[in-house]
Amino acid sequence: MSSRQVAIVGVALSDCGRVDGATPYALHAQAARRALDDAGLPRTRIDGFASAGLGTLAPAEVAEYLGLRPRWVDSTSVGGGTWEVMAAHAADAIAAGHADAVLLAYGSTARSDLKRGLRAANLSSGNRGPAQFEAPYGHTLIAKYAMAARRHMHEYGTTPEQLAEVAVAARRHAARNPGAQYRDPITVDDVLGEPMIADPFTRLHCCIRSDGGAAVILAAADLVRDCARPPVWVLGTGEHVSHVTMSEWPDFTVSPAAVSGPLAFGRAGIRPDEIDVCEIYDAFTYMVPVALEDLGFCAKGEGGAFVAEGRIGPGGALPTNTDGGGLSACHPGMRGLFLLVEAVRQLRGEGGERQAPGARLACVSGTGGWFCSNGTMILGADR
Repeated sequence: MSSRQVAIVGVALSDCGRVDGATPYALHAQAARRALDDAGLPRTRIDGFASAGLGTLAPAEVAEYLGLRPRWVDSTSVGGGTWEVMAAHAADAIAAGHADAVLLAYGSTARSDLKRGLRAANLSSGNRGPAQFEAPYGHTLIAKYAMAARRHMHEYGTTPEQLAEVAVAARRHAARNPGAQYRDPITVDDVLGEPMIADPFTRLHCCIRSDGGAAVILAAADLVRDCARPPVWVLGTGEHVSHVTMSEWPDFTVSPAAVSGPLAFGRAGIRPDEIDVCEIYDAFTYMVPVALEDLGFCAKGEGGAFVAEGRIGPGGALPTNTDGGGLSACHPGMRGLFLLVEAVRQLRGEGGERQAPGARLACVSGTGGWFCSNGTMILGADR
């Protein structure tokens, strides 16, 4: 069995934000075309495809729409962090010689669908399976995150002000990103003064709703010379599934990144203190400090203090969610693929005004469900 090094060679976003009239298929296609152009590869070089969340036979239906006939496919679906898990599977497949170039593509009209009443803002399932035991109590997705945040506050003294710092840092990054959906500056007081959605989360503690798509192309090292952009190497990956039912979660203050993170760092041979930039799933502000703890950037219970005083904002010691994240830039549903796009742009030095100076190593951590799953990737500009 062969073992080849793997790089990300192309990334792109579709039109994002408010994209009236587009279909999810069209956003998949737009992002995929742009990623192929970014990589400088023809569509015929793609022999692997991964997607989730669209089509009767995902990913076969989307592959057909894109004109692909892949010999390797993946449709793993574990929530918003699906894409880090899929990218790890794709890297393994390429390393083993099962594919040479794999396209990951996503597209969603989450904002438009919600406005048209075609979807609910919260999970509507719950009459079957384990969820039936929580559904009668109105346990929405945000309530699950709010419970976890409240437990962290109880255990470690984390404050609403510290969580608000995450939203402020995200908006400071977004202000430097022309493509971000919200760019006006906000303060901690602004965040705390917004209407309460689920204690302790006010509206600005929560991700925005967007339309949009993203695409990433991974390829074997021997294809890199044919590509238009500098490669970003996959150095290490890790994945973990924790729970679905809240009563089966042993500790609300520990996310699945506590398992996937050390796996990814260990396989990469990289320490957290060597990382230059982080892209961490931020559907809610609490997700960032707890992930930073579990990934090893600070000790358990210190995440609130770690994100304070501008440390994760522009010019901080650990720039995090440099495009503005799901809190300010875009959040079209399963946002994990957007994390990979931004990490690659940072490592290629293409961040423009929001560029993290000298970024050579990135940590990407995608969490799915309500801390149900996590995929972590360590990426490097050098092998």
